[in-house]
Amino acid sequence: MKNVMTIDGQQAVITFEPDIEMFRGEFVGLNGGADFYAPDVTGLRREGELSLAAFLDECAKRGIEPLKRFSGKFVLRVSPEVHAAAATAAAASGESLNQWVAEAIREAAHA
Repeated sequence: MKNVMTIDGQQAVITFEPDIEMFRGEFVGLNGGADFYAPDVTGLRREGELSLAAFLDECAKRGIEPLKRFSGKFVLRVSPEVHAAAATAAAASGESLNQWVAEAIREAAHA
């Protein structure tokens, strides 16, 4: 996956902040914000480990579940033309629209 770093089993999206000339990591899937900065990949991993450990420690102290829970349901809004094209593609594949979209998202998310 592009621009994603896994630290202790948790994924963080990595971007570059040109104004400060540093990489920024932000953990996703946590019940709160945990970000970190460093000028290089080695430092970014180290800072990410520290940030994640501090976040998890604070959650433990407060009795907070650190990980977000995902229901598997969300609303998607697209144009009527895209909706029609997706319905046609799903039918042509012998799948429901839900199955077809779920597979398209799975493939895109793991590309």
